Amino acid sequence: MNVEEEVERLRVEIKRLGKLQPDGSYKVTFGVLFHDDKCANIFEALVGTLRAAKRRKFLTYDGELLLQGVHDNVEIILKPSPEPEATTATASDAVAKA
Repeated sequence: MNVEEEVERLRVEIKRLGKLQPDGSYKVTFGVLFHDDKCANIFEALVGTLRAAKRRKFLTYDGELLLQGVHDNVEIILKPSPEPEATTATASDAVAKA
C-alpha cells in the first residue's frame, strides 16, 4: 500500500473512531487510534502515517512524534474535506439548466 492509500485509510478510520465537530472536522485522541484493533491491523506504522497526513495538511496535532502512553491524550483533528464544486451549485441553477 502506498502512502496516499494509507493516508486515505487513516481518514476513514478517524471518521469511524472520532467525533464530528461543528466545523465538519473529526477529533480523536492518539490513544484511541493506537489501541484500536482494526487500526493495529491496517497500519504497520501508525505514527509514520499520521506524520505523512500532517505533512499533506489533512490533519493536525500538537508535536512531531507521538509515542504510545506518553501522548495517548493528544487530540488529532482531521480537517473538513473541501466541498466539490458540483455540490456548490444551487437548486435553482439545476432547474434553470433543465
